[in-house]
Amino acid sequence: MDFDTGSNRKKKLGQLLCEKAYLDESNLEFALEEQKVAHRRLGEILLDLGYVTQAQLNEALALQAGIARVNLDSISVGGEMISLVPAELVSKYNILPLGREDGRLKVAMTDPFQPQVIEDLRLVTGCSVRRYYAHPKEMENAILKFYGSNVARMLDDLAPVEQKTEDDDELGNGDYSPAKLQELARQPSLVNLVNLVILEAIEARASDIHIEPFEHEVKIKYRIDGMLVERTPSSRRLQAAIVSRLKIMAEMNIAERFVPQDGHIEFAGKNGRIDLRVSTIPTVNGEAIQLRILDRSASLMKLHDLGMNDQCLEGFSQCLHKTHGVVLVTGPTGCGKTTTLYAALNKIYSPAVKMITIEDPVEYQLEGINQMPVNPKRGLTFATGLRHILRHDPDIVMVGEIRDKETANIAIRAALTGHLVFSTLHTNDAPGAVSRLIDMGVEPFLLASSLETVLAQRLVRTICPNCKEPYKPNENLIKNLNGSMDIDPDTKFYHGAGCNECAQTGMSGRSGIYELLRITSKVRELIASKPTTEQLIKAAPTDHVSMVHDGLDKVMAGITTPEEIFRVAKSISEDE
Repeated sequence: MDFDTGSNRKKKLGQLLCEKAYLDESNLEFALEEQKVAHRRLGEILLDLGYVTQAQLNEALALQAGIARVNLDSISVGGEMISLVPAELVSKYNILPLGREDGRLKVAMTDPFQPQVIEDLRLVTGCSVRRYYAHPKEMENAILKFYGSNVARMLDDLAPVEQKTEDDDELGNGDYSPAKLQELARQPSLVNLVNLVILEAIEARASDIHIEPFEHEVKIKYRIDGMLVERTPSSRRLQAAIVSRLKIMAEMNIAERFVPQDGHIEFAGKNGRIDLRVSTIPTVNGEAIQLRILDRSASLMKLHDLGMNDQCLEGFSQCLHKTHGVVLVTGPTGCGKTTTLYAALNKIYSPAVKMITIEDPVEYQLEGINQMPVNPKRGLTFATGLRHILRHDPDIVMVGEIRDKETANIAIRAALTGHLVFSTLHTNDAPGAVSRLIDMGVEPFLLASSLETVLAQRLVRTICPNCKEPYKPNENLIKNLNGSMDIDPDTKFYHGAGCNECAQTGMSGRSGIYELLRITSKVRELIASKPTTEQLIKAAPTDHVSMVHDGLDKVMAGITTPEEIFRVAKSISEDE
């Protein structure tokens, strides 16, 4: 459906915004008065004041400029257009090619006023461009429809199936020879498909991409806020070509299909470089591939933004300023331990202090801090790296993870000789770190002398602010949680109803829940006698609370839901 381009050209921007009910008259008057003083464009002022969104402004400007609107829900984009305009441009500029008319390329845009888009399209396609306006949500759906996973069905006839070998039958992924795989992996449509899978995952804030082959299809899943979300599956015949494309990007051996491989991809995202750690494993249906997304352009989180309550934040921050000792962050894989350590190092960084880290891998580069990646193939483990680090006169050392007795003992002795040592450990709760280290072979009296604090954590999903609403949770659930802390019967609970912003999940983003165990003199005496977890909890200082208790505080504050805390509490109890 197109705009009425004739009448709207004569209307002013403020009038159009008011007619669309995006702006009320009183706010328009205030903005016009501001414009007289600031001498800036009205649109910029309205954005700065928060009266309209960028999408609303773009729509009104398109109306005013006489740019026709297209309804993307009812259009079809041919394979020629998908091959002509690469996925990188489509995702970068939020555009969609519609077709050609009189030698001009018709393109739908959510922001038709970016000259760089027109120039880039002209250079890539060799065509002049005719602009159309499209609503952002329609654009998002259309890009996924035409450039996303459904494109895979268009690729089924790229090449004939070749004769399989005996080895190919074993894993079911030998439809093509290595030479044919090289050819398929460079097909524009396949390149677009793989790029769009990655870009879609980045846009969805996914931490991982899983591409899993099954008998009749290839499942594509994203891990978003800690939960796996399945996208539209691809054709089974594309499995080998998709994996081969990713192997080429990761500089892996495309011909080796029966041995796990690891690689690395540097990918250009909208806001900068994205690093992808790539891993393949052979399965009975072919190679499965997993990509861990590390967004280098994302800013490091501040310690006070991680979700710690005031008491926990104060107690943890105090330990960061110790001159020596061991500070541990514990929890399972993917619970944000490294993020917490990075935030801690960032908080205490000073040019007057030498900091060195050894990590597997280095996930984010910290300004002013020496960071060393482990390399087991060359004999560089946490233990050997830590030994060499201590010869470089560091004040503060971070060890990515304590995995064995040797690393644990070196870290403990480094703390006893005047270094502040940060590290992570896989334990269910904070007191469990003491038992784990003693079980590893660390002498209790050495641990008692060196350990300063243990912070255990988990991540819980937070309620989407766009669709947050009061609701009544299951009564049995509240009864179960009442065992952790008393919940007032009049407490108001919230959840997300589900909207387009959160993909109908009702949840958006994550926050940490924490258990801080500060090592006081009373706790030190206890550690020396190989205590049980229960004994440590009883001896803990008054600011010690369980992770479930901390999570329920976040429920009371309307940050998350009782169901989410119960899910995490269940995982903690199952671990135990």
